[in-house]
Amino acid sequence: MTLLPRSLLWRTFILLALLVILSTTAWFMIFRAYESEPRARALSQNLVSVVNLTRVALITAHPGRRHALLEDLSLHEGIQVYAANPDEKLKPLPDRPTLQLAAEYARLQLGEGTRFAMEREGLPGLWVSFNIDDDEYWVRIPRERMERRIAIQWIVWGVLASVLALIAAYLIVSRISRPLRKLGAAASAVGQGKWPEPVPESGPGEIKSLSRAFNQMTTDLARLDQDRALILAGISHDLRTPLSRMRLGIEMSGADESLREGMHADIEEMDRVIGQFLDFARMDGGEPAESLQISALASEVVAHHRKLGQAVTADIEETTPIPVKRMAMRRAIGNLVDNAVRYGGGTVRVATRTEGRQVVLEVSDAGPGIPAEQAERMKLPFTRLDEARTGATGSGLGLAIVDRVVRAHGGRFDLQDNAGGGLLARIALPVA
Repeated sequence: MTLLPRSLLWRTFILLALLVILSTTAWFMIFRAYESEPRARALSQNLVSVVNLTRVALITAHPGRRHALLEDLSLHEGIQVYAANPDEKLKPLPDRPTLQLAAEYARLQLGEGTRFAMEREGLPGLWVSFNIDDDEYWVRIPRERMERRIAIQWIVWGVLASVLALIAAYLIVSRISRPLRKLGAAASAVGQGKWPEPVPESGPGEIKSLSRAFNQMTTDLARLDQDRALILAGISHDLRTPLSRMRLGIEMSGADESLREGMHADIEEMDRVIGQFLDFARMDGGEPAESLQISALASEVVAHHRKLGQAVTADIEETTPIPVKRMAMRRAIGNLVDNAVRYGGGTVRVATRTEGRQVVLEVSDAGPGIPAEQAERMKLPFTRLDEARTGATGSGLGLAIVDRVVRAHGGRFDLQDNAGGGLLARIALPVA
């Protein structure tokens, strides 16, 4: 399994989001790299100015006014001056490139003996030492005066820019994915034997050209299918008239009884083949779908074949009603049973049941079966496998009709090996 979503929309959106985040991060790192040295120089200059001005003020101030000067610096500037002690506890500067570089620049101007600390005797701040004669002092500068704070406005604008970029990316990708989804749904409908409405020819130029080509292809396929149906129906109708004359001629010929029966059987076979041509060529004719139980249709087909004296057993459980086209589905079930009776030999078994969200119908026989590698090919029109189903006759359209009807109902049709030998034809239709 993959953690990536399956849709083009969300895959592209996540990719663009990662690109926005990475580019913003890269921009921030480049900014910090190029801004580090100028920032360190400015910070060191501020430190040097504060220390020098404080030192000069203390030296030049009248001894009686020094205490007031120190109070004024603390009150108005936040700068405090303390005398250094030999056993005082200091916390060194953190290992930050900008701060360390600023300390180096400041030490070059204040002297090599200048010390720096981030905390003295538990009191935080930026501490810088200086000397007056032989005495060492500390000047404490509030950290907020020396540390650069990223303004909240910059954060808000950065987040807003990223959100706007992601919204724009979503809108761009959705303009591509939406027509593709419609094309996919239309292609799926064509695969089920339906002719959907033309997809909108909108979106980018490439998508518009693809939609136009798909609509043209669908129109051409529908026209070809209609022409094929018209030709097959016309030929089949024209053939049935001479067949009727042949039946009449055989009855009036006075031929031998066995010869007449053989010729009647041949004519019936020809008539059945013509009927399959008509079934395959016939569109749905506007037949509406109605909520039916597949088990009820299967029972009707089983009863019909039993009246003809054929060995058909039933293991029919009531199934969930689903929307189906009655005549088309009954024709498909009848073709499966006809195929099993004609080529399977022995008893034919018809079973129905509901499995979760599917309605399943199975028709099994005890004949020679079909090789697994040939199962899909047998669903194609005009395909027969005489070596597997001995004595095969007919047009080769029976299974093709079943497959076409099942796909039109959004289901699946499979040909499998029967557990007891022979062929198992399985139809699975979705409940919803």
